[in-house]
Order: sequence, then structure tokens, then C-alpha cells
Amino acid sequence: MLRLQATAKLFPLDAAAARAELADVAEAAAENGFSRLAAFLSADGEMQGFLGAVFNLSGFLRDAARRRPEMLEALFDQAVEQRLDVLLKQIAATPRAEDVSENALMMALRRLKLEAHFLIALAELAGEADTATTVERLSNLADACVNAAIDFLLLDAHRQGKLNLPDPTDPGKGSGWVVLGMGKLGARELNFSSDIDLIVFYDPTAPAIVDLVDATELFARLTRRLVRILQDRTEHGYVFRTDLRLRPDPGSTPLAIPVEAALNYYEGRGQNWERAAMIKARPVAGDIEAGEAFLAELRPYVWRKYMDYAAIADVHSIKRQIHAHKGHGEIAVKGHNVKLGRGGIREIEFFVQTQQLIAGGRFPELRGRATVPMLGQLAARGWITTDARDALTGQYWFLRRVEHAVQMVADEQTHTLPETDEGLERIARLLGLAGAAQFSAIFRASLQAVERHYAALFEAAPELSSRVGNLVFTGDVDDPDTLKTLGKLGFKRPSDICRVIRSWHFGRYRATQSAEARERLTELTPALLEAFGKTKKADKALVRFDQFLAGLPAGIQLFSLLQSNPSLLKLLATIMGAAPRLAGVITRRPHVFDGLLDPALLSELPDRDYLAGRLAVFIDTAAGYEEVLDRLRIFAAEQKFLIGVRLLAGAIDAERAGKAFSDLADLTIGAALHAVQEEFAHRHGRVAGGRVAILGMGKLGSRELTAGSDVDLILLYDHDADADESDGEKPLAPSHYHARMTQRLIAAVSAPTAEGVLYELDLRLRPSGNKGPVATHVDAFKKYQRGEAWTWEHMALTRARVVAGEAELAAEIEVEVAEVLALPRDPKKIAAEAVEMRAMIDKEKPPRDLWDIKLIPGGLIDLEFIAQVAVLCGRTKGERVTGTAKTLARLSPDFADGQTRQELTDAYALYLSLTQMIRLCLTGPFVKDDSPPGLIDLILAATDLPDIKVLEAHLKETAAKVRGHFNRLLSAMS
Repeated sequence: MLRLQATAKLFPLDAAAARAELADVAEAAAENGFSRLAAFLSADGEMQGFLGAVFNLSGFLRDAARRRPEMLEALFDQAVEQRLDVLLKQIAATPRAEDVSENALMMALRRLKLEAHFLIALAELAGEADTATTVERLSNLADACVNAAIDFLLLDAHRQGKLNLPDPTDPGKGSGWVVLGMGKLGARELNFSSDIDLIVFYDPTAPAIVDLVDATELFARLTRRLVRILQDRTEHGYVFRTDLRLRPDPGSTPLAIPVEAALNYYEGRGQNWERAAMIKARPVAGDIEAGEAFLAELRPYVWRKYMDYAAIADVHSIKRQIHAHKGHGEIAVKGHNVKLGRGGIREIEFFVQTQQLIAGGRFPELRGRATVPMLGQLAARGWITTDARDALTGQYWFLRRVEHAVQMVADEQTHTLPETDEGLERIARLLGLAGAAQFSAIFRASLQAVERHYAALFEAAPELSSRVGNLVFTGDVDDPDTLKTLGKLGFKRPSDICRVIRSWHFGRYRATQSAEARERLTELTPALLEAFGKTKKADKALVRFDQFLAGLPAGIQLFSLLQSNPSLLKLLATIMGAAPRLAGVITRRPHVFDGLLDPALLSELPDRDYLAGRLAVFIDTAAGYEEVLDRLRIFAAEQKFLIGVRLLAGAIDAERAGKAFSDLADLTIGAALHAVQEEFAHRHGRVAGGRVAILGMGKLGSRELTAGSDVDLILLYDHDADADESDGEKPLAPSHYHARMTQRLIAAVSAPTAEGVLYELDLRLRPSGNKGPVATHVDAFKKYQRGEAWTWEHMALTRARVVAGEAELAAEIEVEVAEVLALPRDPKKIAAEAVEMRAMIDKEKPPRDLWDIKLIPGGLIDLEFIAQVAVLCGRTKGERVTGTAKTLARLSPDFADGQTRQELTDAYALYLSLTQMIRLCLTGPFVKDDSPPGLIDLILAATDLPDIKVLEAHLKETAAKVRGHFNRLLSAMS
């Protein structure tokens, strides 16, 4: 009998599939000589039912058991706890084995880590281990792996004479190599698919150092090798993804920094987020004694005994990054980010850390690394209630369990719940729940409980700043104390601000004409000024709000809502201060703000069905062609705004926003096409057998549109072979008919009107470009693509997708596109032409700076070219997809190994997050030194990075990796 206690009962998604998957593992066991395991798995029983459910619910665990059945076999003789102890000892012994090579170490660590990972997951799913035990086990596993890699590298340097270790039996001792575990590793709270954050220093005075001049380069080289040992994906997988970006000034410092230089940096230039990060810092490997000494030296920087104004500002700036939502509608379950979303894990962690920063200098017991024990200490000292402690502790461990379930499905570093019913059902069952409905109810209640306590905790936190101060806006003369107050709040032109606010009280705007509206606005003004002040572009934010106010038809409802809903006020301030594009929309079209009043806004995913339902209702009662088009423009503007607000508020991520913007374009352009066809037919009739379809290209085709994207289209048509002209009052020949109708569609979509423009259109990707007809017969399109199209046109075709039109023609076009892409090609020629095109773009359109993400070497274009060349040369696996991210994930192993695929998809996710947020907020390029600071906060939140320098360093590193892969992958074809 397996020595695993399954107290939890799991139910598979598909009982028959579960039995088949169990049988597959039994067969693998038999083939590998594990007859005892094969017989056990072939029998019936509770444990077999449990394992079948596990393998049905988690593809990762199923595949691991199938590849390595000995991991289950070991449980006949040892319980999980015992086996994990054995594995940790084997990990520790590996670097000390005689003549072990770096490759042999990498293989051993990957195999041992996989087994430990597998057993830790099984124990949690079985209910044998609670989540607190799981995170500790995962952290111990990471510690062991990092130590093994460090010991190997130190011994290797010792053998080569580059270090002189005082005690080779304890390589880290006296080595001077300080390796700090940060974040969840430092706090011993790793999640199932966590990466590990490390900061590496070295002590130049350590006895092991032979050549002080070479020390920085030596430890930097060792650190690079450490990352390779742990992170590179091989046929045996990887150990832990490793992140070194939390080191001081990562864009301009080596991977390993002298201790003295690090101390000087923290004490002289350290940022508030770095103080918070150091709360969890823990020496995990190398010279532990030197690491402890470093943290002791750093203690006065992290734990300030007296909270001066600068320290208070630090804490407030951390708190400003936190969305303390309160009562802003329901919370979506599908697609919710368990870590970063509303009511998520980060809210609990952030609250604890800010309270620690405030009080830890005076109370040493509040300096612990782990979240839950610190909740206990905060309650013990009276900083929070015992009810808050108990509720947040319970929700913390529940949310961590949910996070683990999400990651166990495929061992992916994700914190986002699935968006499909089946995916949500899978998570529910991994948690031992009856189904998605039960899970959704419990999960939503959990998030709401966190939100409720979280908001209350900040309200109850000790007052750190004085009251707003004097705010008097009566009379004609500026009140001196009011000018001082406005200056303290962050306004640069307080006299101008006084004049703007006085104008509100004169009732010059429709929204402020009634006495009640002016009273409500007067009561709201201090909160408004504080909110705008925190955007760091206070004057611009208030002026934009004034423009918004000028266009409002009424104000009482809005002012009352903002007064009672601080999170909505904060959102409005963020738009006005950090997102000029959205602020422009809201000031030109104040009615779009009505969408923010919908309590379900942040809980409803703006997927295709949602948008289609809203659109149908909106245009249903339109009277006539022009009104349909106007309503389409209004609808598109409002929904673009609301999709953007969801992205801004963190309710959806960049990928979901891209899909939503694309679905919106599909639907509104499709509706415009239908309206144009009907209107055109009134006068010109119809062509016999006439059919039209629109092929979306570029970002529309790949479903990666941003708020500011134009749309690339090709209009294709077909008709009966013997049709000579349309049957209307003014008949037209088929080619002339479809060209005229396309011109009408272009005008309907892109001509500026009082209601704005639906979309800017780009038709240059049609056959023969601007020289070709605006509408193309489908046969001509086929002939052109098969016989005349250039390589770049076929590269563009990899992203083509029919977005609107007649279904039968659409299907025919999709088949044709797939067949054209599958035509045999010379990979060497395609790759060479792609490299030549990229070089031409580098020469003719050099990037402005690092933030020109599309054009930088190693930027978006490189990724798109890699994906497009791979498709054209048959270097992808699985069914055809148009999205760049999905294509990169499907690169075939003989073209790109697992490590390369991971780095390319990670790079694309980073670029997409940055592009979506920047295009949402700005109408022009992102200039770091001239951008709203609030926008930088939003970008950091979207990329989950703590500081703009860290982000820039990561961007440089990512671009360098992508350019390296671009050169290597394409040159391998040529």
C-alpha cells in the first residue's frame, strides 16, 4: 500500500479519462519494471481513485508520473516526509560527488527537484499536508538546490585556484559569497511554481578571495553560472526560475556587488520599495555568516526608530500603489489574479509590510519575514483586531491553496484563474470542492473579506499626516493659507487652481447650476484635491477634471457617488493624472463615465459574448443608416474606454485587454459592414451570389489590438460566375459594385464625424498594396498569394483572420490562408529575407530609445519575425493560431528548445503589458522623464516590478536575449 494518507476526496472532470490516465501510468510502471506499482494502480480503491483524479486534473502531475513512475514506487517504502528528507540529502551530496560536472549536476538537480515537487503536490492535494507545510517544503527545496549549486561553483573555483576556501567541506564558510533570498523565498513562503528572487553580494575582506582586483568579475561569472544551473530548460526540465533584478540599480551594476558598495547605495540612495523588500531578506546560501552581518549593518536603514517626514512619505508612496477597493461592485472569478487582483494575496502581504515599516523600528517583534506570524504579532501589539488577524490568516492560506491549484495544472508561473467553465471546474475539483459554483461562492466571499478588512485596516492605521489644512474658495482674493495647503498637496500653480475651483461655485457649468450640486461638490473638494495631489501631476489632473465637469449634463449623482466611493474617486484621479488618452475621452464624451457607475463593471469579463449582447441592444432601435453608424461610434468609444478602465484597475491583464479590443473591432466593423451592405443595396441592388468577407491583418488578426491601434483589413468578395451587374435601380458591374461598396465602408468606419471615428483603417496589406483595388475577388487573392506575393506578405498572412462577413466565404478563406502558409518553402531563403528586412528597419527606422518597444533590437518586431518565419517554414506544432504569443509557445523543439520558448514568450508578455498600458494612457510616445509619475506606477503594477530602474534593466536584458535568439534561430536556417 502506498504510504500516502488521502484525507481529501478529489473528483475527476472525466471519470473514464481518469481511469485511462491511471492505466497509462500503470503501463509505464510495468515497462520500467515496477510490477508492484503497476498491480496497485490496476486495482480498485480509494487511493487509485484519488490518483486517477489527480492525473485527470493536472496534466503536469500525470506526465511526471508517466515519465518517472519510480517517484510513486518509492512511496511503498517511505512516507512523503521521509522521502523528501532523503531527496534533500541527495541534493546536498550531489556537488561533493567525485568528478561531478556542471551538466551532471544540472541533470541531477532537475531529476531530484521534479520528484520533490511531485511529492509536495501530491501531499497537499491529498490533504496530508496543509498549505503552510507545503510552502515551507517548497522553500526548503529551493534552499537545498541553491546551496548545491553554490557549493559546486565554490568548489570548482577552489580547484581552479580562483578562490582559496578556508574549509572545502563547508564551501560557503568564509567564501565571501553572500546570496540573499528575497520575497517568498526569504520568507519561506514559496508557491508551487514560484521563481526565486536572489540578491548577490561579495565581501572583499573574505579569506577565500585570492585576487581582489578580479573579485567582482569572478563572482559575477559565478552568479551567471548559478542562474544557468538553476534556470536553463533542458530535456530534464528546470530547477527554479531565478530573478536577480532586485539588486541595487540593476541596469548599471554587476550581478555581484561588493558589500560596502551595497551598504553605501542603500543608505544613500535606497528606495522605499527596497526597504520593504529587505524585510523578507534572508541569507540562503554561500557565506551565511557574512550575509547575516550584512543584514545587521542594514538594519538601521530598514527599521527606522523615528518616523521622520521622509520615512512617512515613503510609507505613503507604498500605500498609494495599493488599490484599496471598497464596495466597487462584484468581483469576477473567471480570469481573476489571485496574487495581484482585488482582495488577493498581495493586499494582505502589502498591508503587513507597511505596518512593519511604520512600527518595526520601535518593536523588534514586528520584524519577522513571514506574513502570517506577523499578522499575529500585529494583533498582539494592538495594531489590528484579533478578528482581522483570524480572518486574514484564514483567507491567506485559502488563497495560497487556490494559487497552488492554478499552478499545479501545468506547472506554469501563473496566478490567474481560468476564463473557461471547464478550467474553473478543474480548479474547484483540485481544491476538493463539489464544483465551480461552490468554488466561485467561496472564492468571492474570501476576496470580499480581504477587501473589507484591508480597507478597514488602512482606515484604522495611525494617522501619519496632518489634516488637509485650510481650503477657502469664497470671495475674489486668494486665501494665503489655502495657497499653502494646495502647495503642500502637490499643486504647482495654487492661484490658478483657486480660480478654477471658484468658477465651480459660480454655477457656470450645467453640473453645478443647482445649489445642492454645489454643496455636494464643496463637500467633495478636499477629497478631490488630495486624490489629484497623489497623482503627482496635480495641476493637469484638476484641469482635466474641470474640462470633464464642463461637459457633464448634471452633477449631483456623480458627486454623491464619488463622496461615498473612495475607490471610484481614486480611479477618476488616476485617469485624470496618469492617463491623458482616457482623460481626453472622458472630457470629450462625459457620458462614457456612466459606464463606471455600473457596479458589475469590474466583475464582468468583456469577452465576445458580453460585447455582442451589449451591441445588439444598443443599435437595435436605431432609425436609419446614419444613426446606426453614430451608435456604433458611440458604443465603440464607450467600450474602448471601459476595457481600458478594467486594465487600469487590474481587473483584466494585457492579453485579455488585447482580445477585448479585438473582439470589439470585429463586432463593430462587422455591424458597419452589414449596415453599409443594406444601405448600398437600396440603390444598387445586389450581385447574384454576392458574398463579402473581411480579413483582419496585423494586430487585429492576432487579437492583440491596443487602445490606440488602427486596424489592417483586406476586403474579399465573390459572386456567381455569370453575374454581369447588380439588380438595383442603378446597376453596377461586380468589380465596380464591390469597390464602391468598400469605399462606402471605409468612409463609414474612418471618416471623422460629430461622434468621432470608429477606427482608423489601413488597407495597404491588400494584394498589390495601394496600387491594387480596394476590394479583391477571392480568386484573385488566391492567385496573388500563391504566385505573386512577396515573403513579407506571406509573413503578414500568418496573422490573418476573418473578422466579419458571410460564413461560408469566411471558411473558404481560412482554408486558403492555411494552405498558402503550408506551401513548401526554402527555409534558408525565408530566414535570409527576414534578416534583411529587419536590418533595413533597423537602418531606416532606428528606435527613439529603450522604450520604443516595437523597434528596439530584440523588441516586438524581432519576436513577430521569429514567429512568422517559424510558421512559414513549418517550425511550429499544433493547429494554426494567429497570435504571436501562442505561436512562440508552439515553436517546435527542433527549432527552439524549451528555454528559448520560455524566454521568447516571457519577453512577449512583458512587451504586451507595457504596450497595452502605454497606448491606453498616452496618445504619443512614452518619454520616461516627461511621463506622469502615476503612469509609471501603473506600468510597474502591470509588470509586477518594484521600480522603474529595475524595469529598465529587465527590458535591456530581455531585448538582448530576444536579439540573441533572433540571430541564432534565423541563422540556423540559413
